[in-house]
Amino acid sequence: MTRRQPRIVHRLLLAASLLLWLPGGLLAADLTARPGEPLQPLVERAESGDRLMLPEGRYPGPLAIDSTLTLSGETGAVIDGGGEGHAVVLDAPNIVIEGVTIENWGANLTDMDAGLFVEESASGSVIRDSRLEGPGFGIWLDAVSDVRVLDNVIRGDTTLRSQDRGNGVHLFNSRNIRVEGNDIRHTRDGIYIDTTSQSLLRGNHMQELRYGVHYMYAYDNRVEENTTRDTRTGYALMQSKHLEVIGNRSEDDRNYGILMNNITGSTLRENHVTGAHQRRDAQGEGLVSGAEGKALFVYNSQYNRFEANRLAESDIGIHLTAGSEDNELVGNAFVDNRQQVMYVATRAQEWSEAGRGNYWSDYLGWDLDSDGVGDTPFEPNDAMDRLLWRYPVARLLMHSPAVLALRWVQRQFPVFRPQGVKDSHPLMNEPDLNGPGLNQHNLGDASA
Repeated sequence: MTRRQPRIVHRLLLAASLLLWLPGGLLAADLTARPGEPLQPLVERAESGDRLMLPEGRYPGPLAIDSTLTLSGETGAVIDGGGEGHAVVLDAPNIVIEGVTIENWGANLTDMDAGLFVEESASGSVIRDSRLEGPGFGIWLDAVSDVRVLDNVIRGDTTLRSQDRGNGVHLFNSRNIRVEGNDIRHTRDGIYIDTTSQSLLRGNHMQELRYGVHYMYAYDNRVEENTTRDTRTGYALMQSKHLEVIGNRSEDDRNYGILMNNITGSTLRENHVTGAHQRRDAQGEGLVSGAEGKALFVYNSQYNRFEANRLAESDIGIHLTAGSEDNELVGNAFVDNRQQVMYVATRAQEWSEAGRGNYWSDYLGWDLDSDGVGDTPFEPNDAMDRLLWRYPVARLLMHSPAVLALRWVQRQFPVFRPQGVKDSHPLMNEPDLNGPGLNQHNLGDASA
């Protein structure tokens, strides 16, 4: 051996010893659990960076993870939360939960019982490809940042009343969260966002809920390419600002496709709302007077932009009230709604921009110069509409000769026409709003 060789060997041994001290380094171990045995002792023996493998079988909980680990389950690996409190608590950064089924946690909503409770210390964690089914909250993110919730299936407890169930994914006071590709059904709300900023909801499927997406006191968030179906409200946007609502779908939601309450400075673009209808009895009559299904309901919301949305086949296309003025609407399509617009205010509103307005399926004007824009303005409401909104009982006279005569007078003599919505440049043809960014997912009837 030359004088140089011992020096090289010494350096190699020193480098190998240093690897032992690297968290999550090359020497991290794979540990395998045994079905039927609690996971907590195994978690406490594991070192940071280790991977815990769960073969098929049931594992009694609850479980608290307070070091950086990966918990990976094979098909059929189930963690049983024990029926009280949280099933699994994440309390360290960069934890990964994948491929695990979590069941049977607590139902106390006041205590925030959850299948997965993510503490503030668990920044950078990932929850993916897992299934959660139970009565309380599915996944609760508590004042945490940089967490990813990806491609999970979450189911609520249908034996409970809707208001007694937890939300599928609940974000509280969190930042930079990504919730993507999840399938959520039978919880109270699908995804609830409270006091949270700079987060993204994308490509989630939500069905048979109170609200699909529910924002409260949030700002600088983006919700895109999600689908809701058969909820009471698809997207409930409340007390928030600077939201980007892009390319979402609402299909057959009951009360509202999109509801906006005190929303400012936000953009709604390329959303499709179809079939927002009040539930009807066997004779086709509405069950609750004045509760028509609204594709888009705008309450006390100003300085928002609505562009390239399709609001179709609903009881009411868009309903604006309580000072919802100074909003921009251009390039939208209002198609085959029983009533296109319900505008309950007195200020005139112009719904066109730079010579381009919106498409109205009931527009009866003409386009003599063939530029694709109607030569006469479209004004969807008249004084009789206002009378009928204020006095719903008068709807019995809607098609009477007297009401028809009054409407004819208004058309012939504009001096009698009240201030309201006006589209000075209505589009003659429905624009193609099926761009590549729109979500084309079909929820179907699968339970998995």
